[in-house]
This record gives sequence, C-alpha cells and structure tokens, in this order.
Amino acid sequence: MSSNRSCSHSPSARLPDAQRLPNCAGPTFSENVDRSISGEAQSRGRFVETVQGVSNSRAEYRRGGEEARVSNPRQSEPHLDTSTFALSGDSAHNQAMVHWSGHNSSVSLSFTKTHLITSHISTDYGSTYIKLNDKVGSRTVLSYLYVCPTNKQKIMMLSDPEVESAVLISSDEGASFEKHPINFNILSLLFHPAQENWMLAYSHDRKLYSSMDFGRKWQLVHDNVMPGRFYWAVMGLDKESDVVHIETHIYVKCRAQRCTEGNRQYLFPGHVDTNSLVVQDEYVFTQVTKAGRASYFVSYMRESFKRMKLPKYCLPKDMHIISTDEKQVFAAVQEWNQNNTYSLYISDSPGVYFTLSLENLRTSRGPAGNLLVDFYKVEGINGMYLANKLVDNHIKTFITYNKGQTWALLPAPASDVAGNNLHCILPFCSLHLHLEMVENPYTSGPITSKKSVPGIIVATGNIGTELSSTNLGMFITSDAGNSWRQIFDEEYNIWFLDNGGALLAVLHAATPIRHLWISLDEGKKWDRHSFSLAPLYVDGVLMEPESDNHIITFFGHFSHRSEWQLIKIDYKGLFSRRCMDGDYQTWHLHNKGELCVMGEKQIFMKRRPGNRCMLAQDYSRIYSSEPCLCTAYDFECDYGWERQADGKCSPAFWFNPNGAAKSCSTSQSFLNSTGYRKVLSNNCKEGGKNVYSPRRQACRPRPPRGLRLSTSQGELSSTVGSNVTFMVYLDDGDSLRTSIQLDFGDGIKITYSNLSRTDDGIKHIYRTTGIYRVTASAENSQGSDSSTLFLHITSPVERVYLSAPIVAIRGKEANLTAVVWPSHTRTLTFFWWLDNSSEPIITLEGSISYTFHREGKNKVTVQVASGSTVMQDSKVITVKEFFRSLLLSFSPALDEHNPDIPEWREDIGRVVSGVSEDQLLVSLYPGLPTTAELFILPDEHTSSEHKRRSEEALETISDIFVTALNQGLIQFELKADIRIIVYMTHQTLAPLVDSNTIHSGSAMLMLLTVVFVGLAAFFIYKFKRCVHSDKKVNCIEISCKCKNPPKMN
Repeated sequence: MSSNRSCSHSPSARLPDAQRLPNCAGPTFSENVDRSISGEAQSRGRFVETVQGVSNSRAEYRRGGEEARVSNPRQSEPHLDTSTFALSGDSAHNQAMVHWSGHNSSVSLSFTKTHLITSHISTDYGSTYIKLNDKVGSRTVLSYLYVCPTNKQKIMMLSDPEVESAVLISSDEGASFEKHPINFNILSLLFHPAQENWMLAYSHDRKLYSSMDFGRKWQLVHDNVMPGRFYWAVMGLDKESDVVHIETHIYVKCRAQRCTEGNRQYLFPGHVDTNSLVVQDEYVFTQVTKAGRASYFVSYMRESFKRMKLPKYCLPKDMHIISTDEKQVFAAVQEWNQNNTYSLYISDSPGVYFTLSLENLRTSRGPAGNLLVDFYKVEGINGMYLANKLVDNHIKTFITYNKGQTWALLPAPASDVAGNNLHCILPFCSLHLHLEMVENPYTSGPITSKKSVPGIIVATGNIGTELSSTNLGMFITSDAGNSWRQIFDEEYNIWFLDNGGALLAVLHAATPIRHLWISLDEGKKWDRHSFSLAPLYVDGVLMEPESDNHIITFFGHFSHRSEWQLIKIDYKGLFSRRCMDGDYQTWHLHNKGELCVMGEKQIFMKRRPGNRCMLAQDYSRIYSSEPCLCTAYDFECDYGWERQADGKCSPAFWFNPNGAAKSCSTSQSFLNSTGYRKVLSNNCKEGGKNVYSPRRQACRPRPPRGLRLSTSQGELSSTVGSNVTFMVYLDDGDSLRTSIQLDFGDGIKITYSNLSRTDDGIKHIYRTTGIYRVTASAENSQGSDSSTLFLHITSPVERVYLSAPIVAIRGKEANLTAVVWPSHTRTLTFFWWLDNSSEPIITLEGSISYTFHREGKNKVTVQVASGSTVMQDSKVITVKEFFRSLLLSFSPALDEHNPDIPEWREDIGRVVSGVSEDQLLVSLYPGLPTTAELFILPDEHTSSEHKRRSEEALETISDIFVTALNQGLIQFELKADIRIIVYMTHQTLAPLVDSNTIHSGSAMLMLLTVVFVGLAAFFIYKFKRCVHSDKKVNCIEISCKCKNPPKMN
C-alpha cells in the first residue's frame, strides 16, 4: 500500500545521474525523486506524479499577428527587468538546483554538482551570487542541501560521507555555518510539520535517528526501519507532538527521544506487509497478505484498526491511497480481473466502507517502479476532478463536478489556435489531457491549476477520439472545464504569476530559446518578451509561491560546455498599480448550465481580463454561496448499493439491504440506509421529504440469522499465551435483544447481553496447544443461530526425539513414538520414513505401529512439521527372529552424575557393553534412577537349521550374565575413585518404553512403575558377540574387552 503525497521543496533540475532518494524537504541529484510535504516520509509509490523528461526538438513558436513589443519599452509600458549572473568555474557541473530561502526573502541558494558540490548564495533576489563553500571551509566537501520548511532561514548541508560525516547548520539564511560531526551517514531527512528544530534522519544501514536541536545532537530511534516508512505525529491527532510512526516488520509507535522497548506501542496485532504502512492526515493504513490474498486495514482518528470493506467481489490485487482530503479516502484498486488499469473507490469518513466511482483508470509505472494513476484534483473548486479512463482500448479524459458521482467527456474547443473550425462533436470526439504531475519543481508539468484562481486550468492535450502523445497543444478553461480554448499548438511550460493574475509560458524544447510569453487576460492574448540576449538552454524556472516579490529565476547554459547562467527576471513592470474594487468581476460556477454544484450555487470573483493591476493575496475569491435542494447526485451509493442507468442506487446482488441493524444495540430504533450516503463536503439541504438520507426505523423483533464468527485477522491459528481476538457479526436480527455466548472450547464460556458489547472483539488466551472448537451462539425470543470455527493453538517445536526399540522381532509390530518438546496436542503433522521407502507414512498422531519384514539394520526417520518449521530425528532398529534381554540397574553413585540426556546414555551404554556390536546391546532408559536393558542377539551368520542350537546358546549366555550380575561381578570406572556396579533387576520389560517426556527425580519413579507393567519402550545400544558360551567366565571376559571394561571380582 502506498500514498501519493508530493513534497514542495526544491529538488535539482536536469539531473542525469541518480544519486539518492531523500525523504523530504531537500534536494536530490536524481532525475525522478519522491518527495512529501513536511511531516510525511518518502520513498513511496506515486499515483499521479512522475517526471516526464521528454523534450522534442522543434522550432521556437512565433505568434503571428499578435506578437507584442520586442523593442525597448518605455517605463509606462509593460516590461521585464532582467539581469544575468554566470557561476564562474562551474562549466563542468552537469546538475544544478536553486532555492528561495525564506518567505518574501531576498536570499536564494544555488547548487551545482558533478561529483562535488559548488554552492552559491545571493542576498539581492538573485542579481549577484557569492560562493558559499568559502563560508563552510575550503576543506569541506558538500553533498546535499536541505531548507527547513517551517523556517526557511534555517539551512542544513551535508558533507560528503566519503570524506567525513558532518552536518553544517545555518540559522541566518546561509550567512554563517556551524559544523557538527555525526557517526552515521544520512540518506534522507524528514522535518517535523510544526517544530522547526525537530527532524528524523534515515541512515544507509536502515536505522532511524532523531534530533530535537536542528541536527546538533542525534539519538537512535529504531533499527531495521523500512525506507520511507516513518512519519512524524499529525498535529491534533497524536497526543504528543514528538510521536513517530514506524514500520519495521510490524507497526511501532513511540516518542522520538524515548523509543526504548518499554516505551513502544504496538497498535496493530502481528506482522504487516513490507512497505505497507501509510500515515496520512486522520488515517493510518496497513496491509496483511495471507494465502495470497491481501487484507487492508485502517485506523481513523487513531482509533482501533478495522478491515477496509470493498464490494464483495472486488477481490483486490493491489491498493494505493490517492487522497485523504476532507476526511475521505480516495483509493486506486486493482481488481482481480484488471491488469494495466485500476478502479477508483471512495470511502465514508472512517475509511472503512468503499464504493466504486470510476472503472479502468489509466496507470503506468515510474522509473522507480512506483504506480502512476491518471487522476487530478482541480484546485479551488470543491468536488472537481479529472481522470483518464480506458474505454474500448482508447484512453479518454473525463471530468466530474460532484466528487465522482457522475463523469463526462471534455468538450473540445470550437476552433484551433489559428481560428479553424474543429468540428469535434461529443461523444465521438472530445478533448483529452495529460494528467501526470511532475516532481521537478522547475517545470510546470502538463496540467496546472491554482487555488487563488478557481476555474482556470491549463493543460497539455490533444483533440480526437483518444489521448495521444503526438500533435500536442496547450489548452485553457476559464469556466471550470465547461468550455476550452487552444492557446498554443506546441508544448509549453506554463506558470501562474501574481497570485494567479497572469500566465507565464516558456516553450518546452530541447533547443535554446530567449523569449517567454506573458498573458494578463487568461490566455486570450500573449505578449512576447526577451529574457536573454543569447539563446539559453533552459533547465528550470524558479519562483517563490505566494510571494509579493515578483521575481522569477531562469537557470541554464548557453552551450553544453558553458558556465551555468542564472537570469533574474522582475516582472513587476507588467503592472501599473494594485487592484481596486472596480478591477474585479464575478462569474458563476456551473456544470453544463446547472448552477448547483456540490449542493450550492457559488459566485466567484476574479480580476477583469486585461487589467494591469496587481492582485492582493488575501482578496476573497468566493463572492457568494447559496445552498441548493438535494438531488440524487448529491449522494453517492452506500456500501453494497450500485448506481443504475437511471441514476438510482439499487442493492448489489450479493448485498442484503435488510441485514443486521447493529445500531439497534443502543436504542429502540436505528437509522436504516436508503441506499444513499451524502457526498462529503456537499452542502445541499433536503426538502420536506428526506428521500435520500437514512431513515429512522423501529427495532422489530427478529430471530438472529447469519451469525458469523472469525478472528480479528481472519487467521485460524495462534500461539500459546497470545491474545486471540474473536469478532462476532450478525447479518440479520434484533441485536439489542439478542444475547451472545462464546464457548472458547477450553472449558471457558462467556455471555453478553447484546451484540453491541462485542464491537471491539472478544479477547481470550489459550494456555495449552491443541485444536479448539470455538462456538458462538446468538439467541433471542424469536429464535437462535450459531457459528463455529476450529482454532489451532500451537507453540514452536524446540526438539524432537524418536523413541523406538532398536531391537525388534521380524514379523511383529513395533511401536514408534515421536516425543516433541514442548508437548503438542493434535497440531502437528508427522512424516515417517521406514524401510528405505520412497513415500512417507503421514499421521496426525505422534505414534505408529509398524511391522518389519527384513532382518538386519533398518533406519527409521520421523519428521515433525509445525507451520513452516520441520524437525527430525532418526534411529537404527536391528530386526531379528529372536533375542534375549535382561533389565539392569546401577549403584546409586551413577544417578548423581546422570544429566539425563541421550548422548550420556549412549556413552554409558558403550562402557557397559564394551566393544561387542554384533551380539550384545545395552540401552539406558531416560530419567532416574538409572536403568538399562541388556539385549543378547543371535549370531547374524546363524542359519535356519542351527536356529535351535543358537537359541540354546542365548539361554546359556543369559544365565551367565544373570549369575554375574546377581553377584555384583560386573563393574566399570566412571571417574577416578568412582566405580559403578551393574546389577540384575528382576522385573520384565515390555518390548517398548513409551515416554512422553524426559523424567527426573520422583517423576521417573512413576514412569518406571508404568514401564514395569508394560506401557513403556526399551532403548538399546550395541554389544559384541560372545564366542565361548560354554565357559561362563571366559564369555564375560571376552564380551567386555574395551578401554575401560567392567570388571568381575
């Protein structure tokens, strides 16, 4: 999810070498950059703003017949005062930028750059410049410049990080600087929207720092921050003005200088999608993708997050926030069946319920991959927008006067710039405009409007059946889009001068020029003026907005190898005096003759075209305003309703207009939608019959129907100990008199007297793993309904142990058990790989019984899957036709040194068994007291005809061991002076010890009790074969030949 705010601070012009992407309020040396207004982070996708950077070589435009005075004017005639200043020694620099310092200030700053920066400062509106490098020290290498947006007297420059890391600070418009070293490299800066000394800095290693004294001291805020996903507090909404909103892999909110773990707030549960956090005006947006489907969430006025509701079968693949003006969200949504287009959706005030406004908006991708949507808000006129829409494979421009309720094609001019009739008839032919917004402040972009001159729009476009990139001209409207005139037949950059009272036009060309055009009558007549004696390659035009200084600065070069030229133009000579009351006239806003626009009749005031008087900044543009009676088009269709061909709103096929009346939960009546909701900022008033507004209806008893139960995030799994929030929805029913019961499935139930008490969700914590049947029940006097979900509660698998007999009888079942820590109940999947099989046996239980049919050594592997985590353990099982076993115990000293881990048991087993691996195996059991089992196996080379003699030999060997063990003749040395005696235990073990956990102390005593009655498993380790079964002493001595063999006394 991304947003489309743009920053008004000056980046560089003609920037062929991309260097960096700064955050805001400062320049970058890249051709296409993302910027935001103060208080908003950067590096986000843009919807309607991209540098076009396309210049076509063409001859300079000559206006025949009406070319104005080009000889030296007399002082009483309109004229421009110009002066040129060359930046000496800058011929090698291929990038430049110019800043005005403060409001109505005479100070301007100039930067030029190749791999190093040369900076200049002017204190006389750009007439002369001096090098700024001398003020910061000859050895200081500069890299970037930032001007504080709330106090432009404050300037910060960064040194080149390859030389040193330092900031240079000026509080007097560059007259003096102080240098402060820093221990990180600044990638971008974000200034606070109100506090001039507060700023955030983002470093190359994804760390965020804060300074509260304009960069003199810095403190780490957070690490692992997503680029451009950090925001200052929005004044009036966040309780503290130093709050910072941050996206890491989660949404974090904290104070800029107190962002320790204990002071952080996590307002959104769980992880969010990368680069999805947007904090804009009253809203906070984020996105979560599960199973390939994205869900979008919004917090309005810093309240709890709610899922954004689009029409049921919109099924969005992507969403971008276009605007949040006037407490309403405009969103571009790519639906499931769209590829290169998006649809425009408009929300209610909380940003939750969205309705469709316009389908198939034209989109493209910027150089950085950011989304660009052809959608433009007209400044100065409430509810007026322009959009380019794909219609039958043709891109056409549409206009709306009622905030997207109705859209219409633009009427073409009756004649072209030369006066020839065009014969362009709607709907077959119309005017089409380019709506891209450039981020380079030194060009005007293809379309421009201004709040101080409502109704005037100047744009680049063409006339025909569709939008084209060829045969372009410039068009203007003076009556808010109802009629248009062509003013040039080539592309021009056009700016508003004198608070909108005049127009400046400069040819958009790749060739050098020396003339500009001025109009004082809304583009009807243009006067040509020379601004340079020699033709100039114009790289940019700078003017301070909303200023009374009447200064323009052109900058460029005479040739590609010449020095940079800064040309100051004072256009005050165009005017003879300040405007008086008699210099203004009124005009009526209308939509094709309909005077009621956005619910009111408005009369605007503007200067009479052609008057040579200067406009005052504070004169009132609106002369009068009168509300109108409401019509259907003053309302948009409510959520779940769709606009029909006759203009009426009807419920969509998937929507039940008689659904749940949750508002009944607080009173005996509720406001029921008529299918309409009033367009926000519309000022119409309803007559005697409120046809469109919601109607209050009595809450009639109805049985509950359509009860739905879900978790707040829509997930059906959670971890042990975490808060699970359940949401209960009722499609239909008397919610005031309907009780709600929620059975969590773990023996706990909770009951609410009515549905309203569950609005914020019902929280519950599960203490053990398992699959829980969670049931919600709704009941009133008219009936009941229920809804069920099955919730998986898991915990991370830390360890897996395969409990299996390592000796089994061929043809008989052996029990295999996977012991998992911590213990899980029916929430894991087990994969059993047996007998070199190519496919596993898959179970939901941790135990299986398996019959081995092949004698010899068989490897068994069990894999345990928990979510995306898979762990495994393996054992080797020796399969024989028959064997003998004896249960062993040890002298108590061994228990004192038993750490109860598998590795220790294996080592002790090898010590007890010696080195016999073919015929004798010893396995120690987990827990205390320490016990083991001795397995006596037949010779693997014994043939079937000698089976009886082999069985007799095993009996003889067993008797020998019983005698030796009963007499305490078998011993081994554990440590110096610690000898352990091995004894015979007289209980008989079952073939398998089934251990669900690792025991110690008294717990092991209980386990042994179970073991001795046949419910456990045995663990065995390998012995060597005894050779002379007829001599008892010799047999034991042979079987115990090892490094530290047990001794017979």
